[in-house]
This record gives sequence, structure tokens and C-alpha cells, in this order.
Amino acid sequence: QVQLVESGGGLVQPGGSLRLSCAASGSIFRLNAMGWYRQAPGKQRELVAGVRSGGTTNYADSVKGRFTISRDNAKNTVYLQMNSLTPEDTAVYYCRLDAMYDPYRPLEVWGQGTLVTVSS
Repeated sequence: QVQLVESGGGLVQPGGSLRLSCAASGSIFRLNAMGWYRQAPGKQRELVAGVRSGGTTNYADSVKGRFTISRDNAKNTVYLQMNSLTPEDTAVYYCRLDAMYDPYRPLEVWGQGTLVTVSS
């Protein structure tokens, strides 16, 4: 069974930084992509940043230049470095894995979420 465990959320002042981590465990056939999503109160869940198996990254316009997604393949971990945080970044952040369980079955796994609160 594939699981994702997130960490690194918390309370930070505007202008501050946080780094989120998402560690994957379990066996898969092929990794397609991993990404970070967020959901603020009363809003839909949105993609924040993603990284494909080949290393290509993409970001939401609202976080470009402030957030960086990276991965450590040896540790099966993906990170989200968040700088210059604003109150608008306050949300529950979720990690998502897009993979193939075997050559025929797709697999999507979500983490449990970690709360990021940006407030003075």
C-alpha cells in the first residue's frame, strides 16, 4: 500500500518561509508525477506546484517566484519551499502522487494534509 506522509506546516508571519515535506512509502510500477495542492476555507482545492518524473516542474501563477518544488529520489520525498508567504497562502496543503501501480492500473494517492497559517 502506498502512503504519503506530509510534514512542515505551521504558523508563520507574513514574509516568512516554510518548507513542506512529503515522504512516500510503498511500491509502485512507475511514478508519473508528484505535486502539492492547497485548499483554503471556502475555496476549491488548487494545484500549487508539480514535478514530473523527468524533472519538469510547473507552478500556479500566484506562487511563481516564491515557491520551489523539489524532490529527493533516494528518499522518495518531495519538498515545497515557500518563501515570502502572505496571508493568502493560508490553506491546508496536500501532497499528491500520480503513478502506475502496475503496467495496467493507475494509482492516485493523497496525503492527509498539513495546515499552513500565515498571520501576524
